[in-house]
Amino acid sequence: MFKQAIVALSVVAALGMVVGCKDTAGGASSTTGGIKQPDPNSPDWDPSGGKKIAEGEAIKIGFVVKQPEEQWFRDEWKYAGDAAKKYGFELLTREGQDATKVEKAITSLASVGAQGFIICTPDVKLGQSILQLAKKYKLKLFSVDDQLVDADGNPLPVHHMGISATEIGKAMGKAIDEEMKKRKWDVQEVGLLVPTWKQLPTASERTEGAKAALKEAGFPEAQMYEVAQKSTDVQGGYNACNIAITQHPEVKKWLVCGMNDEAVLGAVRALEGHKFYTDAVIGVGIGGTQTSIDEFEKAQATGFFGTIKISPKRHGYETAEMMYKWIKDGTEPPKTTYTAGSLMTRADFKAKMKE
Repeated sequence: MFKQAIVALSVVAALGMVVGCKDTAGGASSTTGGIKQPDPNSPDWDPSGGKKIAEGEAIKIGFVVKQPEEQWFRDEWKYAGDAAKKYGFELLTREGQDATKVEKAITSLASVGAQGFIICTPDVKLGQSILQLAKKYKLKLFSVDDQLVDADGNPLPVHHMGISATEIGKAMGKAIDEEMKKRKWDVQEVGLLVPTWKQLPTASERTEGAKAALKEAGFPEAQMYEVAQKSTDVQGGYNACNIAITQHPEVKKWLVCGMNDEAVLGAVRALEGHKFYTDAVIGVGIGGTQTSIDEFEKAQATGFFGTIKISPKRHGYETAEMMYKWIKDGTEPPKTTYTAGSLMTRADFKAKMKE
């Protein structure tokens, strides 16, 4: 099944929207061929998943992320590690950048005696295969950040903590609009750059939310310019926006929104290359990670005005804590938990980070 997913979803190798504690990625690979898909209506379907632990058995929890090189995921691992220290369980970190590595990671966790795992998948449509592997190895399953879906795009019955992507996007759009009005810009001279990543639903929902908020505030849809990223990092944002800026010489001032801080910062760098600086750019990202902090700490302000800060602590610490209590005490987590965010700018980032 995963081998089929590799062919059908080769794009996930490019996917990024981010210090292991006890262990690193590894373990032998296995095949899931011939295993039936899980049926939530079947009498043997156990929504709680997993196996009971024996008295005194050590608790081991896996945490699989799609982009271990990104700050967001490193922070998730870090805070999950804090939960491990508090409760005394073993945290097993794994990399899952594509379908093959996801399968290898889950198989590895099962081989070393993990009772459950948390995962941010490189592609949400791997959900059925991930769920089937969890059932096969009797591992409790908890998705984080990106919700697992079936082949038709419907959410699977898996416990999940994520971001309300549309609402986060609307907060981004509202922040951009408020700053534009504060500067008293003539909207007819303004364009909106929207670097996008349509392959990931939560990424698309963020930018669509921002556009919706701006349209509601009266910004013309005709002056919104979506551009497709080929990667979700700074370079991806830069490359996507560079051509669009050249194509619209009539625009005198630019607004920028994107799926994450990196996309927006890439757009800001591209605008600087076209001589659009702080007084002509309002860029707001999502994340509040080190990328945005480094930008705010520069001696001179840039067009990167702000970021909607979301908390990797909740996504790392709380998911690990809930998984631990689920395994140890049988306390089932809420089916779905959504986290929110707040605007952080150069003016208040030190106080916000301290909080």
